[in-house]
Amino acid sequence: MEGRAAALGAGTVLNALATGTGAAFGIDVETRATVAIDPDADGVRGSIAEDSEADTALIERCVSLATERWGDGEGGTVRTDSDVPLAAGLKSSSAAANATVLATCDALGLTVGDDPDDPAIDLTRLDACRLGVRAARDAGVTVTGAFDDATASMLGGVTVTDNGADELRSREAVDWGVLVWTPPERAYSADADVARCEAVAPMADLVADLALGGRYAEAMTVNGLAFSAALGFDADPAVEAMPHATGVSLSGTGPSVVAVADPDDPETDLDPVADAWGDRPGTLRRTTTRNDGAAVE
Repeated sequence: MEGRAAALGAGTVLNALATGTGAAFGIDVETRATVAIDPDADGVRGSIAEDSEADTALIERCVSLATERWGDGEGGTVRTDSDVPLAAGLKSSSAAANATVLATCDALGLTVGDDPDDPAIDLTRLDACRLGVRAARDAGVTVTGAFDDATASMLGGVTVTDNGADELRSREAVDWGVLVWTPPERAYSADADVARCEAVAPMADLVADLALGGRYAEAMTVNGLAFSAALGFDADPAVEAMPHATGVSLSGTGPSVVAVADPDDPETDLDPVADAWGDRPGTLRRTTTRNDGAAVE
């Protein structure tokens, strides 16, 4: 009874810490999970390939919740490996939770799809996504529940959500080039200064209006300036990118900064952004958006 699945990392359009409304977009970096179900196991034991000392409470809770809901409460093991750096603002927790829940469903022999009226499926990807969000709250790795990040990771494209109600407000496919700069430091979402973020709520409302109107790149740029100030990050990388990128934002609670370029816009070019950011300490990653989302392997 073994299952495997992969889920996407994501970038931020709107940080949900200010108002509970958030938006994010799936990018072509993945976290993969392998789950082995054992009815005789006493609990769930997890491991993370990149860091043997990393906290495994989230992925273990995902397996436990999934087997309690869709199985017979079996235990077992879960192992993740990832291209998504931990605590870098690229939704590593959401990707791990989504991949783990889908892998558990695969191990249980369940069929996951998107149409809730399809008699051939046992649950939808949104069902699986919501269970992963619950696990993230239980494990204390998120302040908002991160339903925006989780839906972008699970479904792909750009999603806008009400994180208080775990409601998907909109989803749309996007095809952008993506450049990510990740400095050496790390920032954990659960440690973010919520009061400082709530202080920029009027700007977050503006960002939400832009996003719901389909103006995602403009939305993320406004978001990046507002939340860089609120969370104490340097806005210079975003300013360097603005003349060349369609949009640029601090991703999540940082520290990564993500710039995007619409291939249909001849005025955008991420090469000059890479040149500017390449002089900064840290790592650069060139990738693209993805619209397919998470899947069983």
